[in-house]
Amino acid sequence: MALPKVLGIETEYGIIVRGADSNPVSASSLLINAYISSLARKRGRIGWDFEDEQPSNDARGESMDESFAPEVETTLVNAVLTNGARYYVDHAHPEISTPEVTNAREAVVWDRAADEIIRASMTHANAVLASDTQNAGGVEMIIYKNNSDGKGNSYGCHENFLLSRDLPFGRMASQITPHFVTRQIFCGAGKVGCELPGRPNDDIGYQISQRADFFEEEIGLETTLKRPIINTRDEPHADAQKYRRLHVIVGDANMSEVATYLKVGTSSIILSMIEDDELGNDWLLGNPVAAIRQVSHDPSLRQTILLRDGSRATALEIQWGLFERAQKYAQNHGLESVGEAVGADVMAKWETVLQGLETDPDSMGHWVDWIAKKRLVEGYADRHGLAPGAARLKAIDLQYHDLRRDKCLADRAGLDTLVTMDEAVAAMTAPPRTTRAYFRGACLDKFPDEIVAANWDSMVFDVGRDPLRRVPMMEPLKGTAEHVAALIDGCDTARELLDRLGQ
Repeated sequence: MALPKVLGIETEYGIIVRGADSNPVSASSLLINAYISSLARKRGRIGWDFEDEQPSNDARGESMDESFAPEVETTLVNAVLTNGARYYVDHAHPEISTPEVTNAREAVVWDRAADEIIRASMTHANAVLASDTQNAGGVEMIIYKNNSDGKGNSYGCHENFLLSRDLPFGRMASQITPHFVTRQIFCGAGKVGCELPGRPNDDIGYQISQRADFFEEEIGLETTLKRPIINTRDEPHADAQKYRRLHVIVGDANMSEVATYLKVGTSSIILSMIEDDELGNDWLLGNPVAAIRQVSHDPSLRQTILLRDGSRATALEIQWGLFERAQKYAQNHGLESVGEAVGADVMAKWETVLQGLETDPDSMGHWVDWIAKKRLVEGYADRHGLAPGAARLKAIDLQYHDLRRDKCLADRAGLDTLVTMDEAVAAMTAPPRTTRAYFRGACLDKFPDEIVAANWDSMVFDVGRDPLRRVPMMEPLKGTAEHVAALIDGCDTARELLDRLGQ
């Protein structure tokens, strides 16, 4: 029986400081510090606990401890928020890792909350810049939710899914790859130009995915060089005897809430099918690296890609095949692992988007980022007589992802929403109630002065006794509001809470 698909999203945001020379690491630090300092309830900074960080562990049984570069520089800003999220500087970008959630809709809520945190951070950081007399006059920090700087550098939007340790990694990797390669037809963010090494930037006028050009291997441990379609990092942030975490680096950062919903929702369903050995091998790919680029470079959705058995199929045909298997799975097994109601809604929207892409792709512009952006790019090109790949079209591309409310073209593209502003604002400070993130966030909110550090699977308390007291949280579905809300509410101090927990 498939495990509940606990999941989360990690987004690295693009950052520039216009009107001044600025190191992106320093700018990212300023952004995060400005937000932390602005919080209404003043509290000491609660940092990230690196005790269990092991990014060099490989699911294939290898370890790169001696040669693998650290993913995160431990001296940079790295904060834990009361909504259970992690907000930090990663590879010269501000990054927010959402708290753990249990379904695709919750994922969209806390992804939206992350965007609102970034917008608030930008406001506060620009106030700091304006108050600096050396920066007077037109200095502005701007944040983009995109995946490429247009100069050959890419930054990620990663997903994470809880899987059973018993699931053979090799089978999972081969069976999920066709979905990761082809799902971009409904969750690609769109891009003007090409960033393949050795090809002119304007060689491709418009493509489906921001990230596809940057993948060089089918499977591997890296995330920044020789990027693989399947990442093998074996760092479960949970009981390693029972669980593994699939770290997905192949997706785009979406402005469309429905695209995010479909991206994580369909992936959750297919991973559940793989755990229950109900997917089969009908759509295994002959050359996944070539295929992910071929799909991205073909907005017509007509080009076929090579399958392992020697036949060929379009990305849309592969998605229909996966959807039909998922229909049978839902009928025979149910969708409890992804939430029955949310799972049924994901299935309905998955069918709708495939039907729309098949009959009239432009009709999906209210759901699919690459189509919404394509309309804007082509409309601007027609009005101004611009050739495909022109610099002014790349500026339109970038502005689609601009998180300034008065500049963001995605906000003007007619995209449907799933989350209200009130929900997003509430989730900026409140954790999900359905995972261990509730315990993390609620403790951070109530006992900030008695917490030294936190990470995904533990928290470190200082209650005035030596030594410090670490509370393990190895089960992602324990520490929920149902389990601990009354207990936390009934304790006046962290010491009382830990004593009642037996820690």
